[in-house]
Amino acid sequence: MKEIKAFVKPSRVQKVVEALQENGFESVTLSQGEGTGAYNRKDAFPSLDFRFTDSKIVKVELVCQNEEAEKAVQLISENGRSPEPGDGIIYMTEIESAYRIKTGESMKRFDF
Repeated sequence: MKEIKAFVKPSRVQKVVEALQENGFESVTLSQGEGTGAYNRKDAFPSLDFRFTDSKIVKVELVCQNEEAEKAVQLISENGRSPEPGDGIIYMTEIESAYRIKTGESMKRFDF
């Protein structure tokens, strides 16, 4: 299984989530945050909470089967893209195991 974390612009989140859901990725977690990056937007402003951040960001997280991961990355990339620089970044990591709390059953469909 793979865990995908994508840091995208708030203005692109709805489009990203809708594309994921339309393609069968129904369980997505969103977190609002602030960050810094290599690109400094012209309209960036210092945070009131953190004096060193300059960009609002939304973290999109999901876990999927190995064979679905590249499709999820493609959807996030295509729908998170904007005309401006600094669209964000996507991380993918390996998940050793995942279990449903209610039943304790494994969420892995295949053992490779």
